[in-house]
Amino acid sequence: MSLTSRVFSLFTPTDSSTSDSPAPAAFSTAANPGDNVFNTVDPIRAEIGIHVQNNLEEEEPRPPYLHAMLAGAIGGTCGDMLMHSLDTVKTRQQGDPHFPPRYTSMTSSYTTIYRQEGFMRGLYGGVTPALLGSFPGTLIFFGVYEFTKRRMLDAGVNANVAYLSGGFFADLAASIVYVPSEVLKTRLQLQGRYNNPYFKSGYNYRSTGDAFRTIIRQEGFSALFYGYKATIFRDLPFSALQFAFYEQEQRLAKEWVGSRDIGLGLEVLTAATAGGMAGVITCPMDVVKTRIQTQQNPDRKPSTSTSSRSAMDQASAKDGPRQHAPSQTTSSLKTHSRPISTSSPSTSVAPPGAPRLDTSSFFTGLRMIYQTEGFAGWFRGVGPRGVWTSIQSGTMLVMYQYLLKQLETWQSTEATGSL
Repeated sequence: MSLTSRVFSLFTPTDSSTSDSPAPAAFSTAANPGDNVFNTVDPIRAEIGIHVQNNLEEEEPRPPYLHAMLAGAIGGTCGDMLMHSLDTVKTRQQGDPHFPPRYTSMTSSYTTIYRQEGFMRGLYGGVTPALLGSFPGTLIFFGVYEFTKRRMLDAGVNANVAYLSGGFFADLAASIVYVPSEVLKTRLQLQGRYNNPYFKSGYNYRSTGDAFRTIIRQEGFSALFYGYKATIFRDLPFSALQFAFYEQEQRLAKEWVGSRDIGLGLEVLTAATAGGMAGVITCPMDVVKTRIQTQQNPDRKPSTSTSSRSAMDQASAKDGPRQHAPSQTTSSLKTHSRPISTSSPSTSVAPPGAPRLDTSSFFTGLRMIYQTEGFAGWFRGVGPRGVWTSIQSGTMLVMYQYLLKQLETWQSTEATGSL
């Protein structure tokens, strides 16, 4: 006789005579071979454990779409604002046309930008378009994510596939909003102060509104979506993996604790590790995106303004259809010879002597980096990227869960008060 059968036989005589229906149901499930012995001792915890193991998300009340969207938008915006200064430093390092580079280590770059340009126009340059894009972008993201995930789970699709698909389609929908805002944000970050005497980036806008009008007038509306395809190739798998990891870690944490409330420590741990792992895995996509966007240019000679203009004209001729400015106004435009990243901080600054990717094809670039730099080339800058995604994701997802609980509490309070 197995240990399970022995333990079960000890309790069956005592409770078999009772007419209470939940207890025999719990005992009968525990009698099956391979079930947890602990379930026979505590029917209540047995029932909780079975529900958690089978499909925890089906047992939990689903928050209203409006709650999920508001909580996600506020959490995502707070995460982006918290990390904006790091984003600015990384943008300066990646878009620096000077040689030797003006910005090297993270600490010295922070110090230099703050000392020369200040906090708002320096480290927090471009914060306005970042804010304007982050809130509606994450609002759309969480709405589409919850809708896709719930529909797929209700249709009987595997939970992991539902989470991956939800993150994928949510980021695709949100990209329509956040990519144009990232273009404005990144250009303002790179230029810093208006008429910046410390850093010549090629961009010089008076404000966010001036940047928007100038880009539309000189380069066309399509310039606001520059780098869209490269950004999509990186951010779609990142979002899909991030939420697949997060949902699974949340499920395991709730199963381990035995409650929906897993505590702040586990909330932070699950959110940060989900974002960090997704950031590390998608680092090759990040490297390719950055190389394509920052190395499609000839060497700039900073000796005179004439030579700089000549270099920019050469880049315009080389890029051809990639430039969005009309041909009749080319002489009057500030054609930028160094296209820059239009996404959250990429961390793959090309080392001296690294081959240029003279291609706009994402997959060709991926192959070229592997052939010239090996496997390590795909994961250049993986450390800073992992840190950034961990902190940003941790902030966003922890606030998301906290705000969902607060909104649920407020809704319950209002419902009780109305009665």
